[in-house]
Amino acid sequence: MHIEPGVVDGAKIILSYATAAGALVLTGGMARQTVRRDGAVPLALRSLATTALVFCFFEVLPHHPVGVSEVHLILGSTLLLLFGAGPAAIGLALGLLIQGLFFAPFDLPQYGMNVTTLLVPLWAIHRLAARIVPAGTAYVDLRYRQALALSVAYQGGIVGWVAFWALYGHGFGAENLASVGAFGAAYMSVVLVEPLIDLAVLAAAKAAAGATRGPLFTPRLHLKA
Repeated sequence: MHIEPGVVDGAKIILSYATAAGALVLTGGMARQTVRRDGAVPLALRSLATTALVFCFFEVLPHHPVGVSEVHLILGSTLLLLFGAGPAAIGLALGLLIQGLFFAPFDLPQYGMNVTTLLVPLWAIHRLAARIVPAGTAYVDLRYRQALALSVAYQGGIVGWVAFWALYGHGFGAENLASVGAFGAAYMSVVLVEPLIDLAVLAAAKAAAGATRGPLFTPRLHLKA
């Protein structure tokens, strides 16, 4: 969901600095929760893993420009379920930054918009998971409807933010609305795939419980909250 260069430019881009700062504050809050519960070393290990995975998601997995942005398979809910909210947020922020610094410097001016678009929906599904997954349920025992709800919320949040940036940058003209609509329709197709990936990954984690109970993964993957 990289926002295309020129979608928001000039003085308007200053807003993205403020929203990115807010998103990073949310990330700090989620990271502190991980440190209080599990310690700093597990946070660091999980963040390294998520950063590497996010970088691969952006650079290796297929992605296609559609309308005002690109359609990526980001797997935000997968990262949340395996590693927890704090490490997932850090990985998204750092993976996106590394990609911009070394492989796509033309994306750096849009970093504030892109990181906001990734992190705020992640914080939202972190809160949603606390509501729809009972406290005594391990993530490896998630049902399809729960995985679907998390995926719809995350992808819907991304589409909503991309639409906001596009409309903020270029208004409500017919061409801009058509571009936003094309992106939204294409991106929400990810919802058909992501819950199945989540459930497959969780099934693999359950089958390999001996390897996935260590500090590299969130304790919620197997244990009670």
